[in-house]
Amino acid sequence: MTKKAENEPIDPIRRRRKPKEPEIAPELLDALLRDCDKPEDLTGPDGLLKKLVGALVSRAMEGELTHHLGYADGQAPPEGQTNRRNGKNRKRLRSDLGPIEVQVPRDREGSFEPRIVPKHQRHFDGFDDKIVSMYARGMSTRDIRAHLEEIYGVDVSPELISTVTDSVVDELKSWQHRPLEPVYLIVYIDAMFVKIRDKGVVTNKAVYTVVGVRADGKKDILGFWVQTSEGAKYWLAILTELRQRGVQDILVLCADGLKGLPDAVEAAFPKTIFQTCIVHMVRSSTRFVPWKERRAVCADLRAIYTADSVEDAEVKLDEFEAKWSQRFPMIGKSWRQRWSEVTPFLAFPEEIRRAIYTTNAIEALHRKLRKAIKTRGAMPDDQAALKILFLAARNAAKTWGGRHTTWSKALLQFAIHFEGRIPQ
Repeated sequence: MTKKAENEPIDPIRRRRKPKEPEIAPELLDALLRDCDKPEDLTGPDGLLKKLVGALVSRAMEGELTHHLGYADGQAPPEGQTNRRNGKNRKRLRSDLGPIEVQVPRDREGSFEPRIVPKHQRHFDGFDDKIVSMYARGMSTRDIRAHLEEIYGVDVSPELISTVTDSVVDELKSWQHRPLEPVYLIVYIDAMFVKIRDKGVVTNKAVYTVVGVRADGKKDILGFWVQTSEGAKYWLAILTELRQRGVQDILVLCADGLKGLPDAVEAAFPKTIFQTCIVHMVRSSTRFVPWKERRAVCADLRAIYTADSVEDAEVKLDEFEAKWSQRFPMIGKSWRQRWSEVTPFLAFPEEIRRAIYTTNAIEALHRKLRKAIKTRGAMPDDQAALKILFLAARNAAKTWGGRHTTWSKALLQFAIHFEGRIPQ
């Protein structure tokens, strides 16, 4: 066979080919499967797989102890070393295959710390992660116990499930105080109501979700806050916390008519434009409108918030009041009272209008979060509510928060209208 020319291109497929992994000797596999006559002998409760995993884990810990002591079992210890092997303890582990028995070797001084199964750990191969995943998807403690018993043959206590899920509390605190981006083009604030037990009484508490849109168009959950009070002072504390976490500028903040929020935004971020959510505004305006007239009222309101300019919107509002003021006088009055918060988005082109006129970006997230809490009763406290919302949000982030297909056009308009405030 002739040699390849030096300048002959290398096959890219051959270059990416991974080295062949070593195979298990067929003789060893035949020996292991010698007494397996039916599937249960391999995968059943007392099958070969469970015994093999237990034996391998025990063998691995024995190797760790050998490395720790510096001599193998059956050999003489190094001269002058007082630490010795000191027997073994049986340990029962929870795993995907069911309960597994392992032998944990000991040393006399108690300084040996196994890595594959650390001290006090009672699970193996991501078992606790499965509990957290089921909890994040809205399964109750009772459902999780039944599922683990049915699928894995493992009986776990409610206290264990609580302990496993409570292990994410430190992660929640770290996430809630993590550094943020210096600039967010849009920040949305909206509330969802959760039943929380407070001083022995179950109440509907508002949990405020704050979502920011980065310059690349992707959404980022900035945090959750359980309502403790109302007014500008409460919102100023939240906005100040965002500043302390690294937020230097917000171009537009969109929210419902939350009491005191516009004043707090002006104090914390003076250059930020506050925009009232138009969808919430329309809903509150038509709350007491009879169903047979609601479509006509909504059509006339739509003419206001789709106007070409603020001046045109004022004309449409005058026309609306002339038509409906006798039947529904409070609608026009409420729009005029909040006119300075309703109309800022009318100064922008269509691409920016669609991005800032509503908080619907949070609504999609809230639908996913409600799935996690609707199967539960009242949360025992605020911390428990934040824990399940954090886990559900982390799970929802896999499919939520991506960049919108028209974001490039919107970003170009933002760069023009907010020149010098968007990071390159």
